[in-house]
Amino acid sequence: MLDAYERTETDRVSRRALVFRLLVWIVLAIGSFVALLAVYIVQPLVGSVSRVDRGYAVDPQRLETHVRVLSQDLGPRDVEHPENLDRCADYIRSEFELAGAQVSGQPFERNGVTYRNVSAKFGPESPEIVVVGAHYDTAGPRPGADDNASGVAGLIELAGLLGRSELSMRVELVAYTLEEPPAFRTKDMGSAVHARSLTASGTEVRAMIGLEMIGHFSDAPNSQRYPIGALGMLYPNTGNFIAVVGRVGGANLVRTVKRAMSESSSLPVHSLNAPSFVPGIDFSDHLNYWNEGFPAVMVSDTSFYRNRNYHTINDTADTLDYLRMAQVVVGVHAAVLVLSES
Repeated sequence: MLDAYERTETDRVSRRALVFRLLVWIVLAIGSFVALLAVYIVQPLVGSVSRVDRGYAVDPQRLETHVRVLSQDLGPRDVEHPENLDRCADYIRSEFELAGAQVSGQPFERNGVTYRNVSAKFGPESPEIVVVGAHYDTAGPRPGADDNASGVAGLIELAGLLGRSELSMRVELVAYTLEEPPAFRTKDMGSAVHARSLTASGTEVRAMIGLEMIGHFSDAPNSQRYPIGALGMLYPNTGNFIAVVGRVGGANLVRTVKRAMSESSSLPVHSLNAPSFVPGIDFSDHLNYWNEGFPAVMVSDTSFYRNRNYHTINDTADTLDYLRMAQVVVGVHAAVLVLSES
């Protein structure tokens, strides 16, 4: 009887030990998965990031001038004011031409009204291209300084940099119309029209970078919010950085753009790879390139997760930080050079 009892007790202890080991392995597996998921989402740069001075700079005052012209002189620039959108397109076209680009318009109709994208091409013709875009319309009759005069101002100054750059492949800058509602997420978005035209012509897109609100920064604690609370454990609560946003499966492009931008200036650069159900991941023109199967990212100050003036009359030129905005443009230029050379 004693031997049987001891064997039973030994078996019970063994089972407990086995269960304990199993639980430990489960916890370790879950912990490893969470850690790997966090690494994939955040895309930390491996190794030190050295500053690379390519000899290019952007004048913050020129950025401010563009933003003020678009948000003050040429508004309102919403879908209900096509005459003002035409004036904006003319202004952008003129600035692209001054940069030495090959400039063209891309007209299309919506509800019997003609709207225009404006394209600026740099570098030699090539079967594969890099695209950088920003929309110039607004959501209603509002100033739209950050959303998205900032992105268009950045696009114009990027044109100036590309006009002085040696490129080994075609780079196309596109100023889109009709990104905002009521065209948003429809076939009538200017970026949707442009992306479809690339597919129709058989053009391969190495990468698309969308500039969506790049001018609002804050050094105040808790000035940065996130679509999911848990992301606050992975990112800072101070809105003093620029973000590179990509989808699941696009980690390589996000990492390439992030590293190039990080190496170009002291401005902090953070990145996010996430599925499109996370609010804000696909809230801009890069969505339409994803829909056509092209690799794309968004460069943004995180929009309404930081800028409380989003889609209000308070989104004015006086609320933007043109010094840091200039660093963003230099960073995007560095990313374009890397993408066009690799």
